[in-house]
Amino acid sequence: QVQVVESGGGLVQAGGSLRLSCAASGRTLSAYAMAWFRQAPGEEREFVAAVTWPGGNTYYADSVKGRFTISRDSAKNTVYLQIHSLKPEDTAVYYCAANYRPITIASLTTGHSYNYWGQGTQVTVSS
Repeated sequence: QVQVVESGGGLVQAGGSLRLSCAASGRTLSAYAMAWFRQAPGEEREFVAAVTWPGGNTYYADSVKGRFTISRDSAKNTVYLQIHSLKPEDTAVYYCAANYRPITIASLTTGHSYNYWGQGTQVTVSS
């Protein structure tokens, strides 16, 4: 059984930075893709960023381009989300997801494409 565990959330002032980590364990093979989604209070879950294996290609939601960077450590089957210039509207629970099935680029932004999810980590940005 795959376990996905996020860490690194917290309370940050607007303009600050944060790095979230996500480790996937329980499978010997790397995931095809890992991604970050977020859900703000009263809002639907939205795609943030994804990275694929083996090429390491990255994909971002338009709303976070230029401020968010997703990266991976293949040896650790871990992905990171570096967030700069945090805004109050970035406040949300951030979820990490892993996919161990072949996936199309078009499906990377869809939550249903991922078969393993973490419990989420809260990011709160104060103004």
